[in-house]
Amino acid sequence: MYAFTLEQPKTLADAKRFSGAGAQPLAGGQTLIASMKQRLLRPEQLVDLGGVAELRGVKVEGQTLVIGAMTCHQDVADNADVRKHIPGLAALAEGIGDRQVRARGTLGGSVANNDPAACYPSAVLGLGATVVTDRRQIAADDFFQGLYTTALEPGEIITAIRFPIPTKAAYAKFRQPASRFALVGVFVALTPSGPRVAITGTGNGVFRHAGLEAALAKSFTPDAVKDVKIDASDISGDLHASAAYRAHLVTVQTQVAVRHANG
Repeated sequence: MYAFTLEQPKTLADAKRFSGAGAQPLAGGQTLIASMKQRLLRPEQLVDLGGVAELRGVKVEGQTLVIGAMTCHQDVADNADVRKHIPGLAALAEGIGDRQVRARGTLGGSVANNDPAACYPSAVLGLGATVVTDRRQIAADDFFQGLYTTALEPGEIITAIRFPIPTKAAYAKFRQPASRFALVGVFVALTPSGPRVAITGTGNGVFRHAGLEAALAKSFTPDAVKDVKIDASDISGDLHASAAYRAHLVTVQTQVAVRHANG
């Protein structure tokens, strides 16, 4: 690693004081610390958000589930309100990585990092959630902008994510065996405005699929999507899976997710 200073604020107001050039917020550190060890990142200052209690926790506000950005994956998975109102989100959190990763990784860190194979971005986009920062609120459809790229501005800190409670929702993931990231992951949700389908693990980042959504709008059943064309030219291939195989998995995982949602 390179030399850096470590700040450990106890409030969001204190954390916002360290937002200049060279400062890097530290959430769970599951990606950041590894990147620093490999000398891929060289922040001059780390701002550890772990001590900011106001960034953790889950609460229900009307028909919205609000989850603090520093809430770890296991706490999302175990929370009674999440399991009651959006069980598909709890199941997604329970399936991330291993026990150690779930104990350290955070919702906000995952969403801010926007790894193209991460699970949480598909839930945020699939549920039409709102990303709340220390400066503004950003709709999920405007937040994710490609490979490790989001609408966040330098120094902007995610404070919470507001998830509208859907009629039904579920996530299905085909795991990459070594990393346990999604080789293909699909989050489906039936919302008051219609079905939403968000796909992760297939390319430059999470995205919605209009064809799958249109099919599910006619019939929210696994059979409704079995003949929807998934264009492999828009999907990446690598040593783990070809583009054609990933395209096939999109259909399969969508069917699985819908089946789980209909429970």
